[in-house]
Amino acid sequence: MKNLTLFDLDGTLLPIDSDHAFGQFLVQQGWVEGATWGARNDQFYADYCAGQLNQDAYVEFATSGWRHRGREAAEAMRERFMAECLRPSIQPQALELVRRHQAAGDWVALVTATNEFVTAPIAEAFGIEHLIAVRLALGADGWFSGGIEGVPSFREGKITRVEQWLADQGALRSDFGRVICYSDSHNDLPLLQWADEAVATNPNQALALEAAARGWPVLRLFE
Repeated sequence: MKNLTLFDLDGTLLPIDSDHAFGQFLVQQGWVEGATWGARNDQFYADYCAGQLNQDAYVEFATSGWRHRGREAAEAMRERFMAECLRPSIQPQALELVRRHQAAGDWVALVTATNEFVTAPIAEAFGIEHLIAVRLALGADGWFSGGIEGVPSFREGKITRVEQWLADQGALRSDFGRVICYSDSHNDLPLLQWADEAVATNPNQALALEAAARGWPVLRLFE
């Protein structure tokens, strides 16, 4: 039986947080007011690290930096971010880990609490076909409104979204020999516990303590 391998993104396959980094990039490009907007971006990231993120408030804030510019300008800025910041951050050992599971015939999915606008080109850069990210609601004009559509892929919501995705693929959890999950964050404890094999990858302090208590393997990709 094939295995199902689920990768978190920020801090796991990337040594940066892509959502926070995109916000910093918008500050550098003058798209947002530097001091005030940058400070709020930093505070939301601190809230995430502390496990206290208000996902709705954060998505409204984070997308406010680019969605009012319109599709063409926002997508061009995203490509600049990919070229100047994101692609240089992708390290060969992270790519090799993904390729190893793909070569073994695993179903591989990227499961991230970052929104789909930021992460779609990142999944493509890693060669990962299946992306489970925060879905952004659309306004009447067909462009992003600043809200979230459905269940956000955050904390327990990651399990819900993975199960929905499997159902959309005509698959069940029981179709797989093992479910393997890689993450750096204690925010992903629900998904790590749901998996058959949890790998604490570049773990933060809270997850490192959990991994030690539970006997989970620790993988440090970026040392």
